[in-house]
Amino acid sequence: MHIGGGHSDKLPPHAVLLSFDDAYADHFEYVFPILEHEHIQGAFYPPVKAVTEHTVLDVNKIHFILASTPEDNFPVLLNEIKQLILTNTDEFGLKSYDEYFKELAVANRFDPAEVIFVKRLLQVALPEVLRKRMADILFEKIVGIEESAFSRELYMSVDQIKCMVDCGMHIGSHGYDHYWLGSLPREKQEFEIKKSIEFINEVGGDVDNWTICYPYGDRNKETIQLLKENGCKLGMTTDVDLADLTDHEGDAIFNLPRLDTNDLPKDANAPVNQWY
Repeated sequence: MHIGGGHSDKLPPHAVLLSFDDAYADHFEYVFPILEHEHIQGAFYPPVKAVTEHTVLDVNKIHFILASTPEDNFPVLLNEIKQLILTNTDEFGLKSYDEYFKELAVANRFDPAEVIFVKRLLQVALPEVLRKRMADILFEKIVGIEESAFSRELYMSVDQIKCMVDCGMHIGSHGYDHYWLGSLPREKQEFEIKKSIEFINEVGGDVDNWTICYPYGDRNKETIQLLKENGCKLGMTTDVDLADLTDHEGDAIFNLPRLDTNDLPKDANAPVNQWY
């Protein structure tokens, strides 16, 4: 992926950039060989800490907590969360469980309200220290697999990412801790960005043409200003739409929408979709 002044190549009609978040091992095992065989460059966005320190992203801990909870046992999970909130209320000055539920339990196009509640509570609504504490407790109790071993199975290794770079794949930034960047103070955002650049350089990526895919699509004006200061070429969001690369006004290049795989037909014989 080459972005920037002086490059005269024009994209063909209906051009597509394939992007893959979170450095899952499945991407290396299944996606990368197909891209290489077809001579297609993919853009991969690894969260640095998960890959280099063998931790499990909180978002993945939450996914597997939810996946390991049968639907008829979901009230038990919610009660566990309620008790953890009660236990930590004084230390962290928390609101009541019912207040959090009313605020956060709003269904979206992918998940029912109760699932969204668990995700939002443990991803962003609670103080960082408590989010990690609760996710760790629930992961150990419900999933029951040691974190480092789980991480090595779930994510690519540094060597696998280097191999993809050697074969022409693009490696971009997906943060260090995979935080909601827009929720962080400026200095923490800068840390997340700089650690990503260091990692891109470590694996042999192109630090002169680096890009970012915002974790959870979250960013603010400070995020974009820091990206500009650190030479980022574009930023991809989770907003659902086609990217308009003719829009050169303002910060459009740092707010590019993407289509999720769920927005596209899975059947090869499906009629032409609305995005084509």
